[in-house]
Amino acid sequence: QVQLVESGGGLVQAGGSLRLSCAHSGTIFGSSVWGWYRQAPGKQRELVARISSGGSTNYADSVKGRFTISRDNAKNTVYLQMNSLKPEDTAVYYCNYNVLSSLMNYWGQGTQVTVSS
Repeated sequence: QVQLVESGGGLVQAGGSLRLSCAHSGTIFGSSVWGWYRQAPGKQRELVARISSGGSTNYADSVKGRFTISRDNAKNTVYLQMNSLKPEDTAVYYCNYNVLSSLMNYWGQGTQVTVSS
């Protein structure tokens, strides 16, 4: 059983920074991916960034150069460092864990990020 708990959201002014954390409890499988997704009101959930168990990363074009995803293996925690935040980054941010070539896919409860102009 896997549980993901996000933290670190909040209200910040445009241009500011936040760091989101996703604490992973339970099994970590060999070929898997952690991702940060976000969903703004009235919009579909979209991928923001992801990091594989091997350490490779990829980002949505809208956040490249501003956001950084990383992982602390000792703490079983995935981070999303968000810099130069814009009002359009306002959304609920969700942590996801997906085990490749399986049906195992887990979500956290989400954390609200609000960027004021």
